[in-house]
Amino acid sequence: MEKFLQEAKSASRVLNALSGSEKNRILKEMAQALRDDSAVIIEANSKDMEDGRVNNLSEALMDRLLLDAKRIDAMAVAMEEIAALKEPVGRVLDGWITEDGLKIEKVSIPIGVIGIIYESRPNVTSDTAALCFKSSNVCVLKGGKEAQHSNNAIAKTLQSVLEKNDLPSSLISLIPDSSREGVNKLIKMDKYVDLIIPRGGAALIKHVTENATVSVVKHDKGQCHTYIDKDAKIDNAIAIAINAKVQRPGVCNAMETLLVDEAIAATTLPKLKEAFDAAHTELKGCIKTQELIAVSEATDEDFDTEYLANILNIKVVDGVNGAIEHIVRFGSGHSEAIITENISTAEEFLNSIDAAAVYVNASTRFTDGGAFGFGAEVGISTNKLHARGPMGIEGLTTYKFKIYGSGQTR
Repeated sequence: MEKFLQEAKSASRVLNALSGSEKNRILKEMAQALRDDSAVIIEANSKDMEDGRVNNLSEALMDRLLLDAKRIDAMAVAMEEIAALKEPVGRVLDGWITEDGLKIEKVSIPIGVIGIIYESRPNVTSDTAALCFKSSNVCVLKGGKEAQHSNNAIAKTLQSVLEKNDLPSSLISLIPDSSREGVNKLIKMDKYVDLIIPRGGAALIKHVTENATVSVVKHDKGQCHTYIDKDAKIDNAIAIAINAKVQRPGVCNAMETLLVDEAIAATTLPKLKEAFDAAHTELKGCIKTQELIAVSEATDEDFDTEYLANILNIKVVDGVNGAIEHIVRFGSGHSEAIITENISTAEEFLNSIDAAAVYVNASTRFTDGGAFGFGAEVGISTNKLHARGPMGIEGLTTYKFKIYGSGQTR
């Protein structure tokens, strides 16, 4: 592991010498290589899918794992979109001249070597590799064992483009020891690794944050809520709620709990139930919800659970303040939404909720690097420091001060 990470650290100097136009050309070549190798990648993915069926992976996890020609093309498009983004490195963020005549420039630079630990979704391999490459960072990847064949195939395709351009394959690499012991070594190698980004289940996040000596940016669970206010347009509210839960239940920006203003609960809940029944959603509800529609009981444990499945909690709350109180208690700081036509209520919600993304009259499913215009993301940070929300190339840079003098002493 140490030798592997030494090579990664050394490779970062090679990246720093590449111009923005060279990086963009190589990223476009990588995108085309993914398309050219799609049959090989799909074959590798079929092995993971078969293993998933043998190991009884959930429907949501199987959906996250699946690759087909359309999804591989989407991975390639994401790389091309990342290539088209503004160069993030070497930008003068600020500049001034001090009283002593020193000219100071605050300049964006790459973080260095970034370790990314993730589960299930093989598209993360290409997305994070492209974002790191664009921002002149070396990426060390540790995917989940359920996607190992897919991840290996994707990494080989990207590395073949690096080698074709006389660049070290260690710029984008999978860690040699993917066991738990290997991960434990990786997260303590602060001599060589500058940042760890874990994205996955609560157990993974907890283990990494509690044991790492390398700095960590968390991609924590998505305990997302949608609140339907008494001043909402009900047809809009139902459409948004259905999208937030049903469109892709197995992702972190899917809604897990629907909050409904008690002033409209009696008329709105039956309509919501009809819509969710049509979408085959399993519904759980608080006592007030159960009095109005036939659903099973939702406990505090349910309200604290990220289902990543087509299961939804419903809670009747006392207006916007009741919604805010519930989210403060159970939210994970990911994405929260209010549906209302009342501007002052919307602003109260926006200003009171402490989350990376807070929506008015839109689905939480938009919390995504691509949807935000970042091309892709290395994760959706629930940290408050350094980066928050969809973490694109801007979040993969830091800065240093360049100071120009003319003989000044102090």
